Amino acid sequence: MISTQPLRNGHDEPKAAPGSEPRTVEGRKTLHRSILGSALGNAVEWFDYGVYGYLTIYMAVNFFGSQKGDGGLGVTLTLATLALSFLVRPLGGLILGPLGDKVGRQKVMVLTVTLMTLATGCIGLLPTNGTVGFVAPVLLLLCRLVQGFSAGGEYGGAAVYMAESAPDRRRGFLGSFLEFGTTVGFMLAAIVCTSLIAMVGDQGMQDGWWRLPFLLTIPLGLTALWIRTRLVEAPVFSEASAHRETMRSPLRHVLAHNWRQILVLSGFVVLLNVAFYLILGYMPTYLSGQLGHSAAQGNWMLVVTMGLMLLAIPPVGALSDRIGRKPLLIVASAGYALLSVPAVMLLGLNNLVLQFVGLAVLGLLLVILVSSVSSTLPALFPTAVRYTGFAIAYNFSTAFFAGPSQTVANQLIETTGNQLVPGWYMAIAGVIGFISILCMRETSQASLRGEELPGAPESLGFPKPGFVRLNLQDAEQRRSTFQASWRAQLPSQVPGARSSAGDW
Repeated sequence: MISTQPLRNGHDEPKAAPGSEPRTVEGRKTLHRSILGSALGNAVEWFDYGVYGYLTIYMAVNFFGSQKGDGGLGVTLTLATLALSFLVRPLGGLILGPLGDKVGRQKVMVLTVTLMTLATGCIGLLPTNGTVGFVAPVLLLLCRLVQGFSAGGEYGGAAVYMAESAPDRRRGFLGSFLEFGTTVGFMLAAIVCTSLIAMVGDQGMQDGWWRLPFLLTIPLGLTALWIRTRLVEAPVFSEASAHRETMRSPLRHVLAHNWRQILVLSGFVVLLNVAFYLILGYMPTYLSGQLGHSAAQGNWMLVVTMGLMLLAIPPVGALSDRIGRKPLLIVASAGYALLSVPAVMLLGLNNLVLQFVGLAVLGLLLVILVSSVSSTLPALFPTAVRYTGFAIAYNFSTAFFAGPSQTVANQLIETTGNQLVPGWYMAIAGVIGFISILCMRETSQASLRGEELPGAPESLGFPKPGFVRLNLQDAEQRRSTFQASWRAQLPSQVPGARSSAGDW
């Protein structure tokens, strides 16, 4: 069950414990490169989803022959194609997650960004329904399936890699930049698509300009790929591999020993991604297609909201390092349970200020969620199965509950005529998320090293003061023990040896 061959990067073990602050210029450069590589790759994934969401109406026309007065069927089929791509995400998680726990996070991250870039770029080159008939939506579905498979390993790998690369004391702050990249990807999609629509008009978009945003993924993805090929392995994983703590069968082990953590993470992801996809993915279609607002007005409202989110994400991530993850997450989940329906009601009013207030309420709650998620979810699992557990729970929950939310919401509105469906959807997800958060340990400041679950077992339930301080003391003690062990081995080490993490 335990690997007999340590995975090394061609170097000796690090001189400072993983989770320590980098002490050299090279160590700080390595940390910054790790953050950039993780965040930029994630931006590629969500730029694709954002573009697809903003161009849904034009995709419906070109691939499903949608016309005015068809009852929204073309839009529903276009969103259903997106939803079907989510069904292969669990397959990606089942394959890429265990692979990341065996060969390393960095190698799998290179693979995922390559597949995502190719799949999304190819969509911009596809023939349309008017050219090849039913073959067009089939080709579109194939591209989305490849993108879905790669996405099954992308977010989990990026989150785990960033969490294992960041110092324990600043994991919330640095981890928030992964979601900063996510929001940048969505915001860039909004700016590109909205500006393009304004320049060429609806007819121009239908005639072929819809291809340009998809093609822009190629240079963005190649940049992310170049950075990721220059990354070293995450220090926490390198240490575990060097001490033969990696698993031969991480999938079997995580299902047998960590199924509770899988359920907890899955419940939280229902809230996280229902909110994320409905607010940043489906909202452009909802505002223009269901509420009849100007497409440009709705899109620019979202751009402003996302701009404010970008300003707030790092400070809220830093706040989670000081007061803990759970207090913030409980506020966000309770907020969605209680405020989603009123906020969606404001969106339907014929008042621009009140519409923006409704959108801002949903965006603020989303900021609290995403600022803490990249530091919270990887810490639910021990190192040897962290990628596997994260990828399985995240992708199964996304595929079967959160991913179809846009399609389900759109069709429920068409069937029932109730325009508050997105609000009720998010409110139910808020209740599920609230219960899941109570079942998490407080892991702020906790070390991610070793084979034990991070955080104190007694921190389950409602947040209590003191657990962040206990996590900090435990992490400092473990780093001191590591340093003492390293110094004791110095006579047997090769002089001038450098770590795989840039001499942390």
